[in-house]
Amino acid sequence: MADNTARLDHVVLWVRDPVAAAGFYEKNLGFEPLRLAEYAAGSVSFPSVRIDDTTILDLAPHSMAARMRVLPGADAAAGHPVNHICVSLSASGFDALRARLQEQSVPVSELSYDSYGARGPAERSFYFGDPDGNVIEARHYA
Repeated sequence: MADNTARLDHVVLWVRDPVAAAGFYEKNLGFEPLRLAEYAAGSVSFPSVRIDDTTILDLAPHSMAARMRVLPGADAAAGHPVNHICVSLSASGFDALRARLQEQSVPVSELSYDSYGARGPAERSFYFGDPDGNVIEARHYA
């Protein structure tokens, strides 16, 4: 029987350098890069990174904006990052990410406690930016 549960499939982020962005997400969050060779060869328009078995981030270069006219005005969204995306990690993964970012001098916010998310209140969370100005929230649940 088909699973028809609604799920988040992907989020598209506008980035200046998709290969560098994929490297950032791989190095810091452990997300698996997808389609990098195909992107470098020009056979696909953008690469992606895999968050989990069912969710990816597409890393769209600003040059794709002109092709985003599938909905009137959608091309004007190029370069305007979403408010933020949130990744949920284990407690140890959360601590390791924060340490990696600090080692690389990536600014991170203060810790927040009990902020609400998809699974209820998170034990801890913090925010940081990627090289393209997209804001990422990292959290873990108890």
